[in-house]
Amino acid sequence: MVSDDLELVLSWRNHAEVRRYMYTQHEITLKEHTEWFERATLDTSRHLLVFELKETPVGFVNIREIAPGGIADWGFYAAPEAPRGTGQKLGKAALQYAFCQAGLHKICGQAIAFNQRSIKFHLSQGFQQEGILRNQHFDGKQYHDVVCFGLLATDSTSNS
Repeated sequence: MVSDDLELVLSWRNHAEVRRYMYTQHEITLKEHTEWFERATLDTSRHLLVFELKETPVGFVNIREIAPGGIADWGFYAAPEAPRGTGQKLGKAALQYAFCQAGLHKICGQAIAFNQRSIKFHLSQGFQQEGILRNQHFDGKQYHDVVCFGLLATDSTSNS
């Protein structure tokens, strides 16, 4: 991701169908987004990626190393207008990057329990469900469980 991608990625992030599954529910301003990007690009533990199909940007991936030994979290979303199947391709490419180029050992993911698409997505990418954080997320009205996933580099290579 480069600064020229900021407005496009922000438009995806603020789309109602993307935003509803995020921990942060408000519409993010360009100023907020730019400040986040400036901080994130200085952080060597972060990998900010724009996923393209046929040279057209269709998704965003944020991989952040959270512990020594190549343990990382990820977050991602496809553009709301992306063709069907984009998410699967984005996931495969991002995991290939994480394990082969970035040399990470494990990717951790989370999904708010009502986000069944994300839960199914993680499982389809080979992740193991590693736990449930009960009442972990408060959306301003009610508490939601958060489902935790993990995928090891060795799991990923055996599924390829």
